[in-house]
Amino acid sequence: MSIDFNLSCVLFDLDGTLVDTAPDLIACLNKSFHHHGYGMVAPETIKPFISFGAAAMIKDSLGNTVTDEEQDAILATMLDFYQNNIAEHSEFFTNMPDILAAIEERGLKWGVVTNKRERFTLPLMAALQLSDRAACIISGDTTAYPKPHSEPMLEACRRAAVQAHECVYIGDAPHDITAGKNVQMKTLAAVYGYLKPDDQPETWGADALITTPGQILTWIDAALCR
Repeated sequence: MSIDFNLSCVLFDLDGTLVDTAPDLIACLNKSFHHHGYGMVAPETIKPFISFGAAAMIKDSLGNTVTDEEQDAILATMLDFYQNNIAEHSEFFTNMPDILAAIEERGLKWGVVTNKRERFTLPLMAALQLSDRAACIISGDTTAYPKPHSEPMLEACRRAAVQAHECVYIGDAPHDITAGKNVQMKTLAAVYGYLKPDDQPETWGADALITTPGQILTWIDAALCR
């Protein structure tokens, strides 16, 4: 870790990093498949694609068996279902509430940068009672481009009133690590998240691999006590 690194803000991806949203997303996916006359998919087969969005979940489930128009219709139905069931079964990953509290106790800011659209991000954050605690909440459509583009990362810094080089970004997909590195943030790969079987997080270029949420706080404390 660089001796001139001065941590002031911890930024999280949302799905698969801060919150386990898989139960609600997969339930809404299967509900939309049933609505359109398709069979349901097993949660374990589709969970790794959550980090790439609802459209990717549908495409991986159905492949080339349906037309683009049918996929669009399924997507619209799924998103409507999800918006109306945003936090029925979603919950924090293990110890995450305590980790957020500990971050605040250490005088650090924290926020969220996700590719999830604002119509879902903001209600979910509100349901989890995080809206007033986060220094910034950046969604996939908050800026002109989603991750791995630099814009959402820099907008997060602007809203949190911090510099990018003072931040660490934590995510469970390659585009998360790329996004953080693009603006000179430290990055942690959350390998407890929604990884695909062939993912190789050790090749993503993150500053560290985090196998449990608790290791996030260990890394933060090491950064503060360097």
